[in-house]
Amino acid sequence: MAEISSIAQQLLQFSPDAMLVVDAQGRIQFANETCRSLFGYAPEELLGQPLKLLIPERFHVRHGAHLAGYMRQPARREMGARINDLFARRADGGEFPAGIRLAPFRDGDANFVAAAIRDMTEQREINAALVQAREDADRANRAKSRFLATASHDLRQPLQTVRLINASMRKLTAQSPELHELVRQQEEAIDNATRLLNALLDINRLESGAIEPQLTPISLAETFAELAREFAPAAAAKSLTLQFADTQLEISTDRILFLQLLQNLIGNALKYTERGYVRVSIAVDPDAVTIRVEDSGPGIPEEKLERIFDEYFQVGPRGTQRLGVGLGLAIVREVSRLLGYSVGVDSSLGKGTCVSVRIPQHRVTSTSASAAEREEPETAAHNTTSGCRLLLLEDNDAVRMATELFLSLEGFETRSAATVAEAEVFLTDVRSGDILITDYHLDGNLTGLDVLNQLRIERGTDLPAILLSGDLQSMMRVIKTSISQCRFLSKPVDTKALLAAIAELRAP
Repeated sequence: MAEISSIAQQLLQFSPDAMLVVDAQGRIQFANETCRSLFGYAPEELLGQPLKLLIPERFHVRHGAHLAGYMRQPARREMGARINDLFARRADGGEFPAGIRLAPFRDGDANFVAAAIRDMTEQREINAALVQAREDADRANRAKSRFLATASHDLRQPLQTVRLINASMRKLTAQSPELHELVRQQEEAIDNATRLLNALLDINRLESGAIEPQLTPISLAETFAELAREFAPAAAAKSLTLQFADTQLEISTDRILFLQLLQNLIGNALKYTERGYVRVSIAVDPDAVTIRVEDSGPGIPEEKLERIFDEYFQVGPRGTQRLGVGLGLAIVREVSRLLGYSVGVDSSLGKGTCVSVRIPQHRVTSTSASAAEREEPETAAHNTTSGCRLLLLEDNDAVRMATELFLSLEGFETRSAATVAEAEVFLTDVRSGDILITDYHLDGNLTGLDVLNQLRIERGTDLPAILLSGDLQSMMRVIKTSISQCRFLSKPVDTKALLAAIAELRAP
């Protein structure tokens, strides 16, 4: 026992923390050897001294009240870990931030408190550096968000112009196979640049925390119908079968983020599948609804499955052409995290891939009144333009001229203006069959939606309209509710999607 007692005493004397024992009157009854290096007092100098000797004078009154209160209800506790103004005093009058752990005990009839004291200077400096780093990171994120808001509009405008001019050139070079092929290659390059820009803006916006999900009930049938219309041309161009499950389910989700998630999955499947099919199916169990996007593509090697959701990672073997920048599934991962979904992947080389999105059952709100009745999507016909005028409102000169040229070559009578004031001439002469095409962000205080609403009030009917935006997600969050006879397209607009929207709005 004596040997054990000696070891215990050595541990106590040379503990990394200064150790004190204080009685109920606040006098020091024990001090270990570490107190010499921490406070500058020999242990024997501290015996019998009041504890306030080691406390800066400005804290003496508060210390007395704390000691009295603590001795009435003693308990193990830690002080100084989060209290920035807890300081101790050295023999030379110097001070240091202190961290203190207290443990009450009894010896016979007397109450005592053991205190372990540590210099927190280094820890405080680390904490201050972490706080500063966090503030710097927050400032950088805010700056990045401002940049993205600007880039989302300004970088898309020239792409919009180039894409529309390319579509016009495609029309004009139809009789020249060599020129037509050059224009087709240019179109492919424009599409790749557009996908890259969209992916970079989306992943940065998601990771910066700039997006807060807004949950509303949505119909899966309506969502699938929208996706079918969007991806039908891409599937038809590769002679792929694109199928969507019939469903009556409604779920509570963020409509824009959910649509974006499925757009990336379907777009990714179509991109890598050269023959066969892309199918979107649904499975329901007691705990969740699972949406599966399956394809008959080349499949993914097993050793690469764990990395496919990493940013900028692509599955294609070395030496093959890069398709995009490798952000589609990274966006799926971030959107799923925001919405509380889980994502899994099954794949076999040569047999295809299936990505599953598992939606918790509590997000299922109800079933629709009836299953969505959809026909196989077909590319809309655009050869009948008689009786349809397009009223174009676009404040960017290059985009406006390119849009008007493209629509004119498609056979539409098009009237355009840069400002609402300039547009008054033809806006006061709106007639049945006209369609308004307007940028959402106009120069000035008015938005394209403001102009549309005013025209509808004046005419007493729902004037058909197409609203374009370089930041479609932000626009949809402002609008929130659906608007009849109105289509929303993202800049740079896909010309096929623009013509399809016009055809839909002209349908009887």
